[in-house]
Amino acid sequence: MQPSLATKAWLALVLVAACAVASRAHGAPGGDGLDLTIPLPPTPVRVEGHGQLDYEVLLANRSDKRITLEEFVVRDGRDGRLIAKLSGKMLDQHIARFGAVPAPSSDTESSLPGAGTVIEPGQQVVLFIDVSLPGHPGIDTLRHRVSYRVAGANGTSRASGAPLALPRTRPSLLAPPLRGGPWAAIHDADWPRGHRRVFYRLDGHARLPGRFAIDWVKLDEHGRFATSDADLAQAWYGHGADVLAVADARVAAVRDGMDEPTRISQRTHPVPADDAGNYVALQLADGRYAFYEHLRKSSIRVAVGERVRTGQVIAALGFSGESTGPHLHFHVADASSPLGGEGLPFEIRRFERLGRYDDIARLGKPWRPADSDIVRHHEWPGSNTVVRFADDPAPDGRP
Repeated sequence: MQPSLATKAWLALVLVAACAVASRAHGAPGGDGLDLTIPLPPTPVRVEGHGQLDYEVLLANRSDKRITLEEFVVRDGRDGRLIAKLSGKMLDQHIARFGAVPAPSSDTESSLPGAGTVIEPGQQVVLFIDVSLPGHPGIDTLRHRVSYRVAGANGTSRASGAPLALPRTRPSLLAPPLRGGPWAAIHDADWPRGHRRVFYRLDGHARLPGRFAIDWVKLDEHGRFATSDADLAQAWYGHGADVLAVADARVAAVRDGMDEPTRISQRTHPVPADDAGNYVALQLADGRYAFYEHLRKSSIRVAVGERVRTGQVIAALGFSGESTGPHLHFHVADASSPLGGEGLPFEIRRFERLGRYDDIARLGKPWRPADSDIVRHHEWPGSNTVVRFADDPAPDGRP
C-alpha cells in the first residue's frame, strides 16, 4: 500500500503520553534539556541469517534554547558493544519532525514534514532506528545515548535512556500469503514516504501500522510485472492471484465492494480510511492480526467470525484503495483495524530467495541474483528481495 500524501501534522503529545522509557540530559535542571523516549520496545526479527531491530526514538527539546543533535548511539545493554552509531548526514536522514499544529478532528494520515538535526525549543522529532545485529546473539537489553549542543553553551551535552529490555515475545511465524512466484517483496526503511515512516492518527492516537509491511508484486523470470500494456491493471501478472491464509485463524474483519480502476493511470487518492481498499484481517493464535489489502472486488471468500485453515484461498489480489499498481499489501499488527494498530514483525516459514533489487527503480528489469543460501527458513524477507514460494503450500504451513 502506497501511503497517500499527508494532510496535516499530528500532535506530538499523543505519543509522549504513551512513552515507556524516558531520560533527561545529564546535569540539566528539571524541565530543561533533551528528553529521550521509546514508545514501543522492538521485537527482534530474523532477516537473512541475523537479527534486526526496527523501532522509533522520540527526542524532545524541553529547554528554551535551540538544540543541535550531533550523534546517536545504540549499544548492547549487557556488554556495551556498539550496535549503531548515527551522525552527520546519516543522522539527518533518519530524523523527521513533528508538526506544531493541532491534529484535525477527522482521522487522517500523520505528517512528518522536514528533517534535520536542529530541534527548536518545545519541538519534538522522531528518529527511526533500523539496525542488523550480526554478532549479537540473544540480545535482551539496549542502551541509548544522544550527544548534542545547546545554543550559547560550551561543549557537548549528553542524554542517556534507561536500559531498554526487549520483549520476550517472538514474531508471528506464518505460512506464505501467496503461492509460486517470483514475487518482489517491496519495502525499504529509508524511503521517506514508505510504510516504515508513515504514522496514522485514529481515535486520538498516532500509530505506525506499516512498520513491517510488505508489498508483494508478481514478476516473470525477467523481472517484468506486466504482459504488455503495463497501464492495464489486468495485464499485471499478479492481478487475480490467489491470496492464502497464513495460519489457522479466525476472520476478524472484512471490507469488500470497493471498485478498482481499469487502468493504472486512472487511479485516484482516497481518504486515508479507504487506503486499504478491499481487505481481510485474520486474528492469529498469538492474538495478533494479519492484514491483506488491495483485494479484488467481490473476490473475498470468507466472512467475519469464520475459521480458516493455513493455505486456504481467502481472496484474490487486486488494485483497490491507495495503490500504485496491482499488488498484495501484507502486514501484521496488534489490532483489527488497518490503521488502528501498531505494526509488528513476522517471519515466513519457508521461501526461496532468488535475488534482490538494489534500486527498486529497476523493477520491471532483471534483478541481481542471489549467490548463496537460496532456501530460507523462519525469516522476514529483506528489503526488495525477490522470492519464490511453494506452488502448493502444505495445509499445516510446513514446506
